[in-house]
Amino acid sequence: MSDSRSAGRWLVFVVKVPAEPSRYRVAVWRELRKVGALSLGQGVWAVPDVPVFADGVARAGELTGQAGGLFVTLVATGRDGADAERLREMFTAARSADWTEFLADCGKFERELAKEIRIGKFTLAELEEEEQSLERLRRWHRDLTARDVFGAPEAAQAGQRLRECAVACENYAERVFTALHEMPGPGSKETR
Repeated sequence: MSDSRSAGRWLVFVVKVPAEPSRYRVAVWRELRKVGALSLGQGVWAVPDVPVFADGVARAGELTGQAGGLFVTLVATGRDGADAERLREMFTAARSADWTEFLADCGKFERELAKEIRIGKFTLAELEEEEQSLERLRRWHRDLTARDVFGAPEAAQAGQRLRECAVACENYAERVFTALHEMPGPGSKETR
């Protein structure tokens, strides 16, 4: 954690947004999920009191205000050590779920590359699509790393899997380069 004074402090948000139109509730919900806030119940969210969450929380507050809603921020700690540990465990479990989803997407990415190699689809368009997918994984990894302030156990594996995805994409890029620059051999249509 970046600030030892706030290691046990949490920001708790009580959010009330008008029921209609629903797009406002959805926008606030999406922003809080994006920042990694922990849902404690209907309209109650929490994040560790560290700077990495400040911008996203401010955006959620602004969205709530634009909807004519109420966004109340409380500074909290656990009543005792067990409560503080429970909050930390809940937050880390949410990050573990995020990392698990990330790891599944790494597997999908590698299966997609393997399929393209198997069918011999070595085109620049496909390479660009795969590079965009890899960049999406990199952005997602950066976002998850930033909000995983307590260090979920899956984080190390996720870093390794991202490196493996990058190697697989580089391997595919080399195959595309080779296929696009292959000289026609004897007996090919171009030499007849």
